[in-house]
Amino acid sequence: MRILVAIPVFNEQAYVARVLAEVLRLRHDVLVVDDGSTDATPRILARARRVRVLRHPVNLGYGRSLIDAFEYAAAAGYDWVVTMDCDDQHEPRRIPAFVERAAVGDVDIVSGSRYLMPLDGNSAPPPDRRRINARITRMLNGVLGLSLTDSFCGFKAHRTAALRRLSLSETGYAFPLQFWVQAVQHGLRIAELPVRLIYHDPTRSFGGRLDDPESRLRHYLEVFHAELRRAAFPAKAAAVAG
Repeated sequence: MRILVAIPVFNEQAYVARVLAEVLRLRHDVLVVDDGSTDATPRILARARRVRVLRHPVNLGYGRSLIDAFEYAAAAGYDWVVTMDCDDQHEPRRIPAFVERAAVGDVDIVSGSRYLMPLDGNSAPPPDRRRINARITRMLNGVLGLSLTDSFCGFKAHRTAALRRLSLSETGYAFPLQFWVQAVQHGLRIAELPVRLIYHDPTRSFGGRLDDPESRLRHYLEVFHAELRRAAFPAKAAAVAG
């Protein structure tokens, strides 16, 4: 299998060099999508060897970075793209486990889960993030017939051929709401893989109104409802609206 490791970054000067060094030891091709960083991240990336960098001139959003990574992987002929964050909360040493699970060949998405089982060294998540994650995960499972334990983990392996079936356009942090609806719509096969729950900085910002938990939850619900309608699940959309 041809594997691409894709890492969206935004102002990650504290972590990006160390994360890249660990990922590069695994000998996979690496793509970094720099989402308009304004700190020293671009200068650090300019010195990085064996790393392909796509740079947004301004911040376009986490979802846009993932969409660009998927498009790059498809155009370059990769079989799978592994996505991970660059805030030192996803452990590069877990990438081989994603690749091994993908190689079994029976799924299209291997989704990391911080709540599938307790692991040594787990952190306590910020209460509002855990509450919203749990609520959204229950809703996705109930409405879409999934059996997820963690709907927001960005540590994933994606079969590139399966991604071609999707029409992803959500550019922000609500990207998973669109992603899961379309995954079900197009019959993608999903498995979860346990990863450690790590929070180095529970005060990290989403930006703007999304820093308010209730505003963030409303935004997620709005995106989910709209995507259900676009995916021709009107009965499910009505149930969510009700």
